[in-house]
Amino acid sequence: MNYDWRFFLKKEWGKPYFRRLMKSIHIEYNKFICFPKKDNIFSSLKYCHFQELKVVILGQDPYYKENQADGLCFSVPNGIPFPPSLRNIFIEIKSCFDCSFPSSGSLIHWAKQGVLLLNSILTVRKGYPGSHKNMGWEFFTDQIIKTVSNEKKNIVFLLWGKYAQKKIFLINSFHNHYILKTSHPSPFSAHLGFLGSKHFLKTNEFLENKGVPPIIWR
Repeated sequence: MNYDWRFFLKKEWGKPYFRRLMKSIHIEYNKFICFPKKDNIFSSLKYCHFQELKVVILGQDPYYKENQADGLCFSVPNGIPFPPSLRNIFIEIKSCFDCSFPSSGSLIHWAKQGVLLLNSILTVRKGYPGSHKNMGWEFFTDQIIKTVSNEKKNIVFLLWGKYAQKKIFLINSFHNHYILKTSHPSPFSAHLGFLGSKHFLKTNEFLENKGVPPIIWR
C-alpha cells in the first residue's frame, strides 16, 4: 500500500487481532483457492492515495468466482464480463452523464482519482461468499473508515445497501462529510433506489462546490 496509508495504519499491524488475521489468511491461501490474488489484497490502498482521497465506496466482500476479484470493490480486471451489480453501476453512470457504456470493468482509474473502493472483508474462498467473515478483516477496514472520517474533511461516502449503511456510525459528523445512501446495485435491489439516485452526479456537484476536481466516472 502507499506510504501515506502506512503512516496511519501501521499501528494496526502489531495488534494481536491483525497477527491472528494474517495467520488465518496464510492458512486459507495455502489450503484453498482464494480471491483476490495475494498481491491484490490491499489494492484499494495501493491505487488510492490517502492524501488525494475524495470518495469512499463501501462493499462487502470480493467476488468469489474465478478471475473476477481484483482487490477493488465492484471492480473486475480488463476482459472479464461485468457482474450484474457492476453493470447496474455503469447503467446509472450512463444516465448521469449520457456517456457510452465502458469496454472494461476495471475501476482502477476511479481509485487513482481518489475513490477508495473498499470491501469490508478483503478476501474470500473460491465459491463461498462470506467465507472469510469474522476473521478480523471487518475490524481492520472499520479502522480505515474511522481514519478517513477523522483525518479528512469533505469526503463523499456512498453507502449502497443495508450492509454498507451499517457503517454510518463510523463516520465523523463534525467534518462536513457528505453521506449518500440508497439500495445496493444488485439486480435484486437496484430498482429500489440505486437506479435513478444520481449519486455520481451528486458526488461531483459536492466536490465542485468544495473547490475539488470532480471524478471522471466515465
